[in-house]
Amino acid sequence: MARIVLGIGSSHSPMLNSPAEDYAKHGAIDLAGRKLLDLDGRPVSYDALLARRGDSLARALEPDELTRKAAACDVHIRRLAGTIEAAALDALIVIGDDQNEQYGEENLPAILVYWGQTIANRPLSMPADAPPFWRHARSQYHEDETPREYPVAHELGRHLIGSLMDEDFDLSTSRHLAKAHGEGHAFGFVHRRLMPARPIPMLPISLNTYYPPNQPRPRRCYELGRAIARAVDSWDTPARVGIVASGGLSHFTVDEDLDRLVLRACAEKDAAALAGIDPARLNSGSSEIRNWITTAGAAEHLDFAWQAYEPCYRTPAGTGCGMAFAVWKQD
Repeated sequence: MARIVLGIGSSHSPMLNSPAEDYAKHGAIDLAGRKLLDLDGRPVSYDALLARRGDSLARALEPDELTRKAAACDVHIRRLAGTIEAAALDALIVIGDDQNEQYGEENLPAILVYWGQTIANRPLSMPADAPPFWRHARSQYHEDETPREYPVAHELGRHLIGSLMDEDFDLSTSRHLAKAHGEGHAFGFVHRRLMPARPIPMLPISLNTYYPPNQPRPRRCYELGRAIARAVDSWDTPARVGIVASGGLSHFTVDEDLDRLVLRACAEKDAAALAGIDPARLNSGSSEIRNWITTAGAAEHLDFAWQAYEPCYRTPAGTGCGMAFAVWKQD
């Protein structure tokens, strides 16, 4: 019988492919009019955020501290990649989100399982005048020169779809990518950064974390994770299966309290705390916390074995990304 034997959580921010000296360049995007939210999920201006922060982040933005955090994040990503490689997995379920890469306003599923034979990752396509730092940062999601077809755990996908439908999850499914972009960033990050040595057959599950009104609620995400674990357990195939939460934690306004709540609840298997997070706090980039909530539900039979957290600020107003990394394992 199949079993989920490993859980992974990893941020996938473009900042993770940027040297510390480029953090301010990412921050310039925030100053230039990015739509920002305050810690309660309400629209807010950059200047208003700055007024609230004052000079409290001066130390966090010093060059040596940014360099330390960038180096630490790189070490954490390599640790996760090594953990996945050592687990000898037969399949890897990835809980991610799509940001108008394959699905948009013409058809925006709340929960979608991709179960084609393969999934395409295509080289980065950007305007010729795109800043070099941004081109480099985005390159971590894409093949360097030629498209690549990665294997998909399609038989597991077929089984999981049926099992989730039996549990009253009304799913969307896909066997082909309609747009030339190829797989979205949440899944490309796992292929390119977390499985550089051996591409394990992946089962991509896309949640609409970003776009109202059909974002899955936190409680539904946790129950989805539990149902995924039951589906894997009922698959009549000997297989070691892993599951990855790709994305998060809080951004583009860093909310350390929210991030630490999520990590504590994962460590303590506090399903009520995760399911009870106010959905208003899970918008913009922070919406990707839903991927962690789902993975926590699927991995609640495992031990929360390791975590690391780096609040990577890039402006005095507190914008940036709460970088989080975690491992659930069998004891």
